[in-house]
Amino acid sequence: MTPEDSTIAALAGALAARTFTEPPHDPGLPRAAVAVLLRPGPEGLELLLIRRAEREGDPWSGHVALPGGREQAEDAGPAATAARETHEEVGIDVAAGGRLLGAVEPVWPQSSRAPRIAVRPFVFAVPADAEAVPNEEVDAAVWVPVHELLHPGAVTEFLFEMEGVEPMRFPAFDARGYVVWGLTHRILTTFLGIYAQVVDAAGE
Repeated sequence: MTPEDSTIAALAGALAARTFTEPPHDPGLPRAAVAVLLRPGPEGLELLLIRRAEREGDPWSGHVALPGGREQAEDAGPAATAARETHEEVGIDVAAGGRLLGAVEPVWPQSSRAPRIAVRPFVFAVPADAEAVPNEEVDAAVWVPVHELLHPGAVTEFLFEMEGVEPMRFPAFDARGYVVWGLTHRILTTFLGIYAQVVDAAGE
Protein backbone atom coordinates (compact mmCIF):
# COMPACT_ATOMS: atom_id res chain seq x y z
CA MET A 1 0.00 0.00 0.00
CA THR A 2 1.37 3.40 -1.00
CA PRO A 3 1.43 6.38 1.41
CA GLU A 4 -1.35 7.95 -0.68
CA ASP A 5 -3.46 4.78 -0.33
CA SER A 6 -2.92 4.84 3.44
CA THR A 7 -3.95 8.50 3.65
CA ILE A 8 -7.07 7.88 1.56
CA ALA A 9 -8.08 4.94 3.78
CA ALA A 10 -7.51 7.03 6.91
CA LEU A 11 -9.49 9.92 5.43
CA ALA A 12 -12.43 7.62 4.73
CA GLY A 13 -12.36 6.48 8.35
CA ALA A 14 -12.11 10.02 9.68
CA LEU A 15 -14.99 11.25 7.51
CA ALA A 16 -17.19 8.32 8.51
CA ALA A 17 -16.64 9.17 12.18
CA ARG A 18 -17.75 12.81 11.85
CA THR A 19 -21.15 14.18 12.71
CA PHE A 20 -22.40 17.60 11.68
CA THR A 21 -25.48 19.77 11.41
CA GLU A 22 -27.49 19.68 8.22
CA PRO A 23 -28.72 22.95 6.68
CA PRO A 24 -31.93 24.32 8.20
CA HIS A 25 -34.98 22.62 6.69
CA ASP A 26 -36.39 24.97 4.10
CA PRO A 27 -38.23 23.50 1.09
CA GLY A 28 -37.55 26.70 -0.82
CA LEU A 29 -33.80 26.66 -0.19
CA PRO A 30 -31.90 25.60 -3.33
CA ARG A 31 -29.35 22.88 -2.73
CA ALA A 32 -26.11 22.04 -4.47
CA ALA A 33 -23.28 19.56 -4.08
CA VAL A 34 -19.57 19.81 -4.88
CA ALA A 35 -16.72 17.34 -5.14
CA VAL A 36 -13.36 17.46 -3.39
CA LEU A 37 -11.42 15.29 -5.85
CA LEU A 38 -8.14 13.73 -4.72
CA ARG A 39 -5.65 11.92 -6.93
CA PRO A 40 -2.08 10.65 -6.31
CA GLY A 41 0.57 12.94 -7.79
CA PRO A 42 4.36 13.40 -7.81
CA GLU A 43 4.17 15.40 -4.55
CA GLY A 44 1.51 13.33 -2.81
CA LEU A 45 -2.26 13.72 -3.04
CA GLU A 46 -3.54 16.51 -5.28
CA LEU A 47 -6.86 18.36 -5.15
CA LEU A 48 -8.76 19.68 -8.17
CA LEU A 49 -9.81 23.33 -8.34
CA ILE A 50 -11.67 24.98 -11.20
CA ARG A 51 -12.15 28.56 -12.29
CA ARG A 52 -15.71 29.15 -13.37
CA ALA A 53 -16.32 30.84 -16.71
CA GLU A 54 -17.33 34.50 -16.77
CA ARG A 55 -21.09 34.54 -17.25
CA GLU A 56 -23.42 37.50 -16.89
CA GLY A 57 -25.93 37.02 -14.11
CA ASP A 58 -23.95 34.24 -12.43
CA PRO A 59 -23.10 35.26 -8.83
CA TRP A 60 -20.11 32.90 -8.90
CA SER A 61 -18.87 34.00 -12.31
CA GLY A 62 -15.08 33.74 -12.48
CA HIS A 63 -14.74 32.29 -8.98
CA VAL A 64 -12.25 29.57 -8.12
CA ALA A 65 -14.31 26.64 -6.87
CA LEU A 66 -14.78 22.90 -6.61
CA PRO A 67 -16.63 21.09 -9.41
CA GLY A 68 -20.32 20.80 -8.64
CA GLY A 69 -23.72 22.37 -9.07
CA ARG A 70 -27.38 22.33 -8.15
CA GLU A 71 -29.27 19.19 -7.24
CA GLN A 72 -31.71 17.90 -9.84
CA ALA A 73 -34.88 15.93 -9.13
CA GLU A 74 -33.50 12.90 -10.99
CA ASP A 75 -30.34 12.71 -8.83
CA ALA A 76 -30.28 9.78 -6.42
CA GLY A 77 -28.95 12.07 -3.69
CA PRO A 78 -26.47 14.88 -3.09
CA ALA A 79 -23.42 12.64 -3.62
CA ALA A 80 -24.88 11.68 -7.00
CA THR A 81 -25.30 15.38 -7.76
CA ALA A 82 -21.63 16.02 -7.03
CA ALA A 83 -20.63 13.06 -9.23
CA ARG A 84 -22.90 14.09 -12.12
CA GLU A 85 -21.80 17.72 -12.07
CA THR A 86 -18.13 16.69 -11.90
CA HIS A 87 -18.56 14.51 -14.98
CA GLU A 88 -20.35 17.31 -16.83
CA GLU A 89 -17.92 20.09 -15.89
CA VAL A 90 -14.52 18.40 -16.06
CA GLY A 91 -15.16 15.00 -17.68
CA ILE A 92 -14.10 12.93 -14.68
CA ASP A 93 -16.41 9.97 -13.99
CA VAL A 94 -15.98 9.19 -10.29
CA ALA A 95 -18.01 6.02 -10.79
CA ALA A 96 -15.29 4.65 -13.08
CA GLY A 97 -12.42 3.78 -10.78
CA GLY A 98 -13.20 6.47 -8.21
CA ARG A 99 -14.28 6.07 -4.60
CA LEU A 100 -16.57 8.14 -2.38
CA LEU A 101 -14.68 8.71 0.89
CA GLY A 102 -17.37 10.64 2.72
CA ALA A 103 -18.97 14.01 3.30
CA VAL A 104 -17.78 17.30 4.78
CA GLU A 105 -19.99 19.75 6.68
CA PRO A 106 -22.54 21.56 4.49
CA VAL A 107 -22.12 25.31 4.06
CA TRP A 108 -24.41 28.15 3.08
CA PRO A 109 -23.75 31.87 2.51
CA GLN A 110 -23.51 33.96 5.67
CA SER A 111 -24.09 37.28 3.93
CA SER A 112 -27.62 38.50 3.20
CA ARG A 113 -26.30 39.80 -0.14
CA ALA A 114 -25.28 36.33 -1.33
CA PRO A 115 -27.69 33.95 -3.10
CA ARG A 116 -29.52 31.59 -0.73
CA ILE A 117 -28.21 28.07 -1.30
CA ALA A 118 -27.01 25.13 0.77
CA VAL A 119 -23.91 23.33 -0.51
CA ARG A 120 -22.98 19.76 0.44
CA PRO A 121 -19.33 18.76 -0.19
CA PHE A 122 -18.27 15.16 -0.86
CA VAL A 123 -14.72 13.79 -0.96
CA PHE A 124 -13.80 11.38 -3.76
CA ALA A 125 -10.54 9.58 -4.52
CA VAL A 126 -9.82 9.15 -8.23
CA PRO A 127 -7.02 7.39 -10.13
CA ALA A 128 -3.67 9.06 -10.73
CA ASP A 129 -4.39 9.27 -14.45
CA ALA A 130 -7.64 11.23 -13.96
CA GLU A 131 -7.46 14.34 -16.13
CA ALA A 132 -9.80 17.33 -16.11
CA VAL A 133 -11.30 18.31 -19.46
CA PRO A 134 -13.29 21.50 -18.77
CA ASN A 135 -16.61 22.15 -20.49
CA GLU A 136 -17.97 25.58 -21.44
CA GLU A 137 -18.86 26.35 -17.80
CA VAL A 138 -15.21 26.12 -16.72
CA ASP A 139 -12.37 28.42 -17.78
CA ALA A 140 -9.55 26.46 -16.17
CA ALA A 141 -8.82 23.44 -14.00
CA VAL A 142 -5.71 22.89 -11.87
CA TRP A 143 -4.51 20.06 -9.63
CA VAL A 144 -2.87 21.47 -6.49
CA PRO A 145 -0.83 19.33 -4.06
CA VAL A 146 -2.70 19.28 -0.76
CA HIS A 147 0.50 20.00 1.18
CA GLU A 148 0.75 23.36 -0.62
CA LEU A 149 -2.68 24.39 0.67
CA LEU A 150 -1.62 23.39 4.19
CA HIS A 151 1.50 25.56 4.02
CA PRO A 152 1.22 28.85 5.97
CA GLY A 153 2.31 30.66 2.81
CA ALA A 154 -0.98 29.72 1.15
CA VAL A 155 -2.97 31.84 3.62
CA THR A 156 -4.00 35.20 2.17
CA GLU A 157 -6.96 37.59 1.93
CA PHE A 158 -9.45 38.49 -0.76
CA LEU A 159 -10.61 42.10 -1.04
CA PHE A 160 -14.24 42.17 -2.14
CA GLU A 161 -15.20 45.44 -3.80
CA MET A 162 -18.63 46.37 -5.09
CA GLU A 163 -20.03 49.74 -6.05
CA GLY A 164 -21.84 51.41 -3.18
CA VAL A 165 -20.50 48.96 -0.59
CA GLU A 166 -17.56 49.37 1.76
CA PRO A 167 -14.72 47.03 0.62
CA MET A 168 -14.59 43.83 2.69
CA ARG A 169 -11.71 41.47 3.38
CA PHE A 170 -12.25 37.72 3.42
CA PRO A 171 -9.85 34.91 4.39
CA ALA A 172 -8.53 33.08 1.34
CA PHE A 173 -6.00 30.59 0.01
CA ASP A 174 -3.49 31.30 -2.73
CA ALA A 175 -3.44 28.10 -4.78
CA ARG A 176 -0.74 28.55 -7.42
CA GLY A 177 -2.04 32.01 -8.25
CA TYR A 178 -5.72 31.10 -7.94
CA VAL A 179 -7.41 32.88 -5.02
CA VAL A 180 -9.91 30.69 -3.18
CA TRP A 181 -12.40 32.46 -0.92
CA GLY A 182 -16.03 32.35 0.20
CA LEU A 183 -17.89 29.04 0.40
CA THR A 184 -15.03 27.11 -1.23
CA HIS A 185 -12.56 28.50 1.30
CA ARG A 186 -14.84 27.41 4.13
CA ILE A 187 -15.21 23.90 2.68
CA LEU A 188 -11.47 23.52 2.16
CA THR A 189 -10.66 24.88 5.62
CA THR A 190 -12.74 22.07 7.15
CA PHE A 191 -11.37 19.45 4.79
CA LEU A 192 -7.75 20.52 5.31
CA GLY A 193 -8.23 20.36 9.07
CA ILE A 194 -9.37 16.74 8.76
CA TYR A 195 -6.55 15.95 6.34
CA ALA A 196 -3.92 17.46 8.65
CA GLN A 197 -5.18 15.41 11.59
CA VAL A 198 -5.02 12.23 9.53
CA VAL A 199 -1.47 12.95 8.36
CA ASP A 200 -0.32 13.91 11.87
CA ALA A 201 -1.80 10.72 13.31
CA ALA A 202 0.10 8.70 10.72
CA GLY A 203 3.32 10.53 11.54
CA GLU A 204 3.84 11.59 7.92
